[in-house]
Amino acid sequence: MKWVDLIGPQKPSHEIPVDKISKESQKRLRKIGLEDIDTLVSLRLGAKERLWGIKDNECFKILWWDPNHEICPSRLKHT
Repeated sequence: MKWVDLIGPQKPSHEIPVDKISKESQKRLRKIGLEDIDTLVSLRLGAKERLWGIKDNECFKILWWDPNHEICPSRLKHT
């Protein structure tokens, strides 16, 4: 798939500024040497399941599997 098919205002997957993710996740980014990253991509795979990574040109570099939507919890019901 292309990025335009995955990410956007009407799409379930989106980019998230690093300052919006949990403090623990921000700390982990620093620990693995990615403190210069400003934005992560959250790919929605199910109601709660997310795959987190970095957009690198046409590639998606996976960082985390988030089965319980804990890296950037939503305040909306059922997400």
